[in-house]
Amino acid sequence: MDNILTIIITGFIGIAGGFGIAKIIEKSNISNLIKNAKKEASSILKDANLEAENIKKDKILQAKEKFIELKSEHEQVILSRDKKVAEIEKRVRDKESQISNELSKAKKVNDDFESKTLEYTTKIEVLDKRQAEVDKLHKSQLQQLEVISGLSAEEAKNQLVEGLKAEAKSKAMSHIQDTIEEAKLTAQQEAKKIIINTIQRVGTEEAVENCVSVFNIESDDVKGRIIGREGRNIRALEAATGVEIIVDDTPEAIILSCFDPVRREIARLALHKLVTDGRIHPARIEEVVAKTAKQIDDEIIEVGKRTVIDLGIHGLHPELIKVVGRMKYRSSYGQNLLQHSREVSKLCGIMAAELGLNVKLAKRAGLLHDIGKVPDAESDLPHALLGMQWAEKYGEKEEVCNAIGAHHDEIEMKSLLSPIIQVCDAISGARPGARRQVLDSYIQRLKDLEEVAYGFSGVKNAYAIQAGRELRVIVESEKVSDENAANLSFEISQKIQTEMTYPGQVKVTVIRETRAVNIAK
Repeated sequence: MDNILTIIITGFIGIAGGFGIAKIIEKSNISNLIKNAKKEASSILKDANLEAENIKKDKILQAKEKFIELKSEHEQVILSRDKKVAEIEKRVRDKESQISNELSKAKKVNDDFESKTLEYTTKIEVLDKRQAEVDKLHKSQLQQLEVISGLSAEEAKNQLVEGLKAEAKSKAMSHIQDTIEEAKLTAQQEAKKIIINTIQRVGTEEAVENCVSVFNIESDDVKGRIIGREGRNIRALEAATGVEIIVDDTPEAIILSCFDPVRREIARLALHKLVTDGRIHPARIEEVVAKTAKQIDDEIIEVGKRTVIDLGIHGLHPELIKVVGRMKYRSSYGQNLLQHSREVSKLCGIMAAELGLNVKLAKRAGLLHDIGKVPDAESDLPHALLGMQWAEKYGEKEEVCNAIGAHHDEIEMKSLLSPIIQVCDAISGARPGARRQVLDSYIQRLKDLEEVAYGFSGVKNAYAIQAGRELRVIVESEKVSDENAANLSFEISQKIQTEMTYPGQVKVTVIRETRAVNIAK
């Protein structure tokens, strides 16, 4: 029991001793830590002081550099200002010196002027005195002349004036006549020079338009498909396009005949589409023709736009652009109307430039001068007046409208553009190969054929058909018998043969008809 107690007591004493030792060790460690912390803090403070000192030195150094830089800039500004001030002072000194010189010159000029004025005043006084003496002498001489000649001074003066007037009038008339002749000669030479230069500077190829188009096909088998059963396809095509389609023995070709180039082109394109597609029947024909007509309308507008752009014409009304496009499918005496109008426009521009006139207006009037030849509907007005009305309707200038209306002398010319358009129109139409008057001569030949028939007694009507290859004559049955009809046919053919010139043969057919008419009441 005592041993246990001793052990316990010893344990407690040991624990207390260990705790005490631990406390002592801990205090020693804490003391060491505090010392180390103080040393480290002292070292940090020392480093911080050193760094602060370095920063302070750097800032002072930067401040000194900035100060030096600002001082240098300030000195530069001061030097620049001093330099400007010096220049201004120099200019002021120069001005002062110049003004001083000018003042001295002005003073000298003023002195010279005063001396000259005094001198002139003296001379004027002397001259006045001499003039008085001269007048006195002149008066005395006139009196002596009047006594000698027996005429007063006024009468002598009148006679002298009349003589001088007659002589001056004669010389003036002679001079005026010479001037007029020289002006005429010069004007003719200049006009010829301008026209020749204009013609030489615009040269275009000419191709005469025909009234037929040839549609080529791969084989003659296609002709049967185009004609259709009992000719229904070709009839539908002719009705839809208004074009006569001639299918003959010509190998691998079909002829499209029409005086309207637009309808002929529509027929050609529509036929090409139908043959390419292979489906050829009346309903399909109408559909293709309608689409082709719309395509041609769009192409007409595009052609008009390209034309005005190529010629440098701006601000043209859309309707006039469409009319210009339609010229592509019109011809005048075989000459393509659009090509003719483009050429006239270029000629007008060159000629206006030579004469110092407005080139743009001249080209505009030249392009539009024949728009009256492409009306939507028939008109009783000449094409020049119709074109002038269209130009006025769509806001063209007065000079352009007058030039369009006067280029065939239907109205009076009111500006210099009008004769230019007239001359250039004649130049373009008169080019070799530009035009041919086939239509006019053709129509005249038909009229001459009919007139030959009307020259015989008993003829009621006469019709030239088949392009002038046949003449059908209808006679009055009361005046011409059956036997006389045969003789009449022979006589007409002989007269045509002897009096007319024509290609091929002309068949003369005389028709005599007897009608018996009764009315049942």
